[in-house]
Amino acid sequence: MTKLAYRDALNTALADAMREDDDVFVIGEEVGRYGGAYGVTKGLIDAFGPDRVIDTPISEPAIVGTAVGAAMAGMRPVAELMYVDFLGMTMDQLCNQAAKIRYMFGGQIGVPMVLRTQGGTGRSAGAQHSQSLEGYIMHTPGLRLAMPATVHDAYHLLRQALRQPDPVVFIEHKGLYAMTEEVDLEAPPPAWGKAAVRRQGRDVVLVSYSRQVHYALKAAETLAETDIEATVIDLRTLNPLDFDTVRAAVEACGKAAVVSEGPMTAGVAAELAARITEECFDFLEDPVVRIAGEDIPISVSVDLEKHSVPDADLVVETVRRLVA
Repeated sequence: MTKLAYRDALNTALADAMREDDDVFVIGEEVGRYGGAYGVTKGLIDAFGPDRVIDTPISEPAIVGTAVGAAMAGMRPVAELMYVDFLGMTMDQLCNQAAKIRYMFGGQIGVPMVLRTQGGTGRSAGAQHSQSLEGYIMHTPGLRLAMPATVHDAYHLLRQALRQPDPVVFIEHKGLYAMTEEVDLEAPPPAWGKAAVRRQGRDVVLVSYSRQVHYALKAAETLAETDIEATVIDLRTLNPLDFDTVRAAVEACGKAAVVSEGPMTAGVAAELAARITEECFDFLEDPVVRIAGEDIPISVSVDLEKHSVPDADLVVETVRRLVA
């Protein structure tokens, strides 16, 4: 077992992949000499040189466009967007090109690239640097989407993402980078697209991903003090989505809530709640509840930012009403 921070697990995953496969390279703003905005690519340029760790101008369309072309030519690029908020500038390259190439070429060519980026609140970075835009990716057929909540998954999911035949958007939560855990780097990786049941309970299912998994687990501990036992599911990937695990848990408990940092309206929580309702209706005792972000721009104010997205206290309050 090796004790690593979340950011260091990602760094180790990149280094291991680059040692194993000369076609893997990293490209993005300040990924080389500076080591990345959050330190994930620190030291890679010293180990692999500037031909494989490529600093770019401030042009997100150029970064993603280059990665798409390189992937089509047989390489394994890892492109970094400093913030998920800049996704909009790459929508043509990512959603019209990377996501559609396999379909438009009849399966003869794919785009095996990984787009790493950082999302979420917690650093008072303001409305243009704090969003949760995973719903954009989940809405686009052809894109895979991974959002690791643990240090173990930060390493193993990134390694798995670099083995996929299709483009993977890999969103890291900026509030998790300093989290440390013991990781078995040699352990067989979890199956790609398989959710993890982080806690087993009898009364309610909390379905979540990324940082909100930790809030759901903290809430479950508090709820257990009053004899409310919650199952907590960490989806790990949103595409592919392991709905079989969700369905089985909902059938066992009869009540469910979806916990997401993204906006409430038309977000990931809305999609998951709708699907649970459709596929688990006969087992539900109450409507599925969404616990999600406010439909507002994220404030730079620490207090306003904190109260614009769910936390453990909100999960506890909502679940108590649900099971009352």
